Amino acid sequence: MLWKAKDIDVYLEEKEYIDTAVIPLIPISFGRNMKQTVEKGEFVQLLSLHLERQFKGRMLFLPAYTYLSDEDEFKKTSNLLEWEKTIKESGFKYVFFLTSDPVWRNMEQIASESLLFIPSIPLHDMDEQYKQSIMEDQVKQLMKGIVNGWQASV
Repeated sequence: MLWKAKDIDVYLEEKEYIDTAVIPLIPISFGRNMKQTVEKGEFVQLLSLHLERQFKGRMLFLPAYTYLSDEDEFKKTSNLLEWEKTIKESGFKYVFFLTSDPVWRNMEQIASESLLFIPSIPLHDMDEQYKQSIMEDQVKQLMKGIVNGWQASV
């Protein structure tokens, strides 16, 4: 389910069955790597839409957590952990962060089973059919990570 009024109506009715929240992590940069940063964000957003279709009714996909690429690592991490705490306090058992930014992999405060890291693939010049095939492959990888995360918390 997406962060849309129609989906939230369903969520509110079926809340006891929806135990997982997913938050895309989107970097922002205005420096010389701006285009690569934008591509990472586009990739993660597209990937989260494909993933949402697979888990409709089991997960709530929240709006992206956006952050400045060159922001202090401690600040990024503490803000994200605050989001996680708030989300769990609201009733979600599992919280996953979806990213293609490798900086998050080094942050020990983020539980490894909560972090879904997929390296970004530039999709803007690809044929639509090939792009769909790549997205399906990436979603299969993510599904394994999600199932592992569910099992790790049991």
